[in-house]
Amino acid sequence: MSPAASPNRALRLVIDSAPPSRLSLPSNPQIRCYPEAPAMPHIDNDVKLDFKDVLLRPKRSTLKSRSEVDLTRSFSFRNSKQMYTGIPIIAANMDTVGTFEMAKVLCKFSLFTAVHKHYSLEQWKEFASQNPDCLEHLAASSGTGSSDFEQLEQILEGIPQVKYICLDVANGYSEHFVEFVKDVRKRFPGHTIMAGNVVTGEMVEELILSGADIIKVGIGPGSVCTTRKKTGVGYPQLSAVMECADAAHGLKGHIISDGGCSSPGDVAKAFGAGADFVMLGGMLAGHSESGGELVERDGKKYKLFYGMSSETAMKKYAGGVAEYRSSEGKTVEVPFKGDVEHTIRDILGGIRSTCTYVGAAKLKELSRRTTFIRVTQQVNPSFSVVS
Repeated sequence: MSPAASPNRALRLVIDSAPPSRLSLPSNPQIRCYPEAPAMPHIDNDVKLDFKDVLLRPKRSTLKSRSEVDLTRSFSFRNSKQMYTGIPIIAANMDTVGTFEMAKVLCKFSLFTAVHKHYSLEQWKEFASQNPDCLEHLAASSGTGSSDFEQLEQILEGIPQVKYICLDVANGYSEHFVEFVKDVRKRFPGHTIMAGNVVTGEMVEELILSGADIIKVGIGPGSVCTTRKKTGVGYPQLSAVMECADAAHGLKGHIISDGGCSSPGDVAKAFGAGADFVMLGGMLAGHSESGGELVERDGKKYKLFYGMSSETAMKKYAGGVAEYRSSEGKTVEVPFKGDVEHTIRDILGGIRSTCTYVGAAKLKELSRRTTFIRVTQQVNPSFSVVS
């Protein structure tokens, strides 16, 4: 057998036939076999943008004051059929952010908390008994491991008022994760499921059709995430939000923009791009209510903040970094910011101001009133870097 005809090589058939004008092949076509060319890498030349690449264009407005802007949203979820009403900003399910202490404050503002998965059932029950009004504004988080799922079952069975589930993995593209979402939907048909993370429309659609209600969008944009550096994988967050929102809304699903926000303006851009919810990590780190060790150096206070795939987190919860993987997060010291209430008011005030600039009386109207303009500079850097 010739090398070209080896069964271990893909073949393509080329038929020597008559010119295209002929309606039938010759009676004895010559058939030649060639090895199939290997698939080549593809480059998508469409420009993809991040929050830093754009500003919102102001538009005529009839609003007289920021106080006229309504930031409350109401949603009906596709699969759970559950209703939600609140300001759709979520504290990330990181142990330095998604704490019970954070949830107590955020629920006063009708904000949401994805509580990290490392609380025990006893801690959950204690929090639930002392803060029953907060339970409608938080989600119980889980990975895909069997121990995680067992604890999730215990929490949801023990505290039936908790109606939201946050299924969180670094790579939402795996078939295993899709099957896990299906299993959780079967087990909890009436609960609203958040699932991610992904950054492309086709995977948003698959997760929604598999039972998720809200898809977490973002790979690598977080302030303590190093996935893009370690793996080379990611997607600019603004474009990811726009494309994923379009896919989700076509199926009556919803999305969360997860990561990449460093200022109230970025949060507003995420909503303007079509995000139904915005999840914050770094912006809520470093507060009294945040997790993380408080350290003092040269008379200044700092709080540790780290990614959940960092070496710090893996040492804390898994005994270290497994030999087959690498750390995809970093640990930083955030200057202590005091009570998170002040940061929340600043974020909400910024979004209200955005709405007045573009003529949106309600947060619901912001995406319809948004026109992004590409820029090469966000702020005047003359005196300092604006935080």
